[in-house]
Amino acid sequence: MLFHPQSTALIVVDVQNDFLPGGALAVPNGDLIIPTINDLQLKYNLVVATQDWHPHTHKSFATSHTDGVAFQQIEWQGIPQVLWPVHCVRGSQGAEISPLLHTERVEVIFRKGMDEDVDSYSAFFDNHRRKQTGLDGYLRGKGIKEVHICGLAADYCVFYTAMDALSLGYDTTIIEAATQSISFERFEELKLLFKAKGGSVR
Repeated sequence: MLFHPQSTALIVVDVQNDFLPGGALAVPNGDLIIPTINDLQLKYNLVVATQDWHPHTHKSFATSHTDGVAFQQIEWQGIPQVLWPVHCVRGSQGAEISPLLHTERVEVIFRKGMDEDVDSYSAFFDNHRRKQTGLDGYLRGKGIKEVHICGLAADYCVFYTAMDALSLGYDTTIIEAATQSISFERFEELKLLFKAKGGSVR
């Protein structure tokens, strides 16, 4: 993989206990990508990570809606919302970064999904794109022009992070060997959209 290390950052998305086998919202085989991510970090001068950090009353949780059913899709505040099992509640063991992930090279962790009324798949914006996490300003302050994205889950938080990175003007790559999807078929479709917008998958 050829890139300019001084102007490229690795974004490690949501490698948290609840998204790993045994967790509340486990991505199948999500743990298998962690050694690859650990090795990848050595290639970058700047590594940042993200962490879902929800209040227990978050409106993305099925339990926050009368008759809500996990994995049902509803409309919430004018946009589609999947109702998820309770996961990554701030301060919980499930919300913690996996101890298998090496974090010595992670310069900063950006938390997202803290507003109980709106989900935040992307590391850059909430799902309404009303508020930023601060990641964009941080990367620009470091002179970053290119981002490589890995982590969980490929067809949700990784994809939305990558699409927002493109919209913000970054040269953007999803590192396929270092991500895992909930649905293989969904991710295959989303990769086509991402590439059509100018993104790369390696």
